[in-house]
Amino acid sequence: MKSAKGAHGNAHGGGSHGGHGSLKSYTIGFLLSIVLTIIPLVAILNDMVKGTAAMVVLLVTAVLQFVVQLLFFMHLREEDKPRYNLITLIFGLVIVLTIVAGSIWIMTYNAVAT
Repeated sequence: MKSAKGAHGNAHGGGSHGGHGSLKSYTIGFLLSIVLTIIPLVAILNDMVKGTAAMVVLLVTAVLQFVVQLLFFMHLREEDKPRYNLITLIFGLVIVLTIVAGSIWIMTYNAVAT
């Protein structure tokens, strides 16, 4: 009779840590998230950047924030098996981008027609 632990040695299907990060990893991720939040806030509220530059700063820090979340908190780089989470993430991003692009397209051409 097989135990409930499975082939990997624990009930969660992973190694000894089950893919969880260390305190150091979480602390680095948290600090990077705080810095990537403060940078656009300070830059825009203090009028250091305006217009297109402000949008670029905001978008770049948002993308970097997304990468930090994936790597430090969702442990995307620590998978043992095929990257089902990555495939699911990409599919979700395609859906979100389709909805956002479609909404912008509809609002743009609806405003012109009216």
